[in-house]
Amino acid sequence: MDLNTVTDVVSPAAVGQWRPGDAWLGGGTALFASPAPEIRRLLDLTTAGWEPLISRPDGLEIAATCTVATLAAHEHELIGKCCHAFLASFKIWNVATVGGNLCASLPAGPMIALGAALDGICLLLGPSGSREVPVRDFVTGEGRNALRDGELLRSMMLPQASMKAPTAFRQGSLHAYGRSAALLIGRRDAAGGFVLTVTAATTHPFVLRFGSLPSPEMLQVALAERIPEPAYVRDVHGQPAWRRHLTRMYAEQIRAELS
Repeated sequence: MDLNTVTDVVSPAAVGQWRPGDAWLGGGTALFASPAPEIRRLLDLTTAGWEPLISRPDGLEIAATCTVATLAAHEHELIGKCCHAFLASFKIWNVATVGGNLCASLPAGPMIALGAALDGICLLLGPSGSREVPVRDFVTGEGRNALRDGELLRSMMLPQASMKAPTAFRQGSLHAYGRSAALLIGRRDAAGGFVLTVTAATTHPFVLRFGSLPSPEMLQVALAERIPEPAYVRDVHGQPAWRRHLTRMYAEQIRAELS
């Protein structure tokens, strides 16, 4: 969709240039997907020269401008599964960015699921400096996140310990290749704990932590107590009752797989 109110593009853009009416431009697949008459200027991050992927002793740093295609080539199994959870063609893969998926903050965002499930940390840069926010707290609702005026998402860091942990993945849609109606990821940590991340079915990520593998009954009770009914999404991709059913079914499948 054309953004016919845009009168200027700043490239390359940098922190400190933002003013009301500006929008950060990465891949643009989310930015150009719907009308945005309030936008007057685009701040281009694609020419910032950020290295897409940096492997460090403590984990993997993923630049906000890293494309889905670049990330999908990584050898980590869960990363590949989350990339394939996109409702997108290979053309979109080569343009859409990890940062764009996080900042769009849609329930079905698979990069949100990946980051929340692996205890990812978002690095945010703004006029007042930098700060770190866990991915699980970065998305606060449908289309809402923790970014303040003038801030941008620089990168997402996935800790090495989480990336080495055993995981299980479940994703369901109304039809083949449809948008995720529920996307759940389970993880066992080194101390024997169990972590379940619920996304797509809910307005924002829910991360349930247990000191040890819960029983089927304990898991179902935790899902009922920790995820309020209004948190389940209602749209053309699925009704709340069905999404809740998928969530509870997939949660037990994941628990059993990781037992």
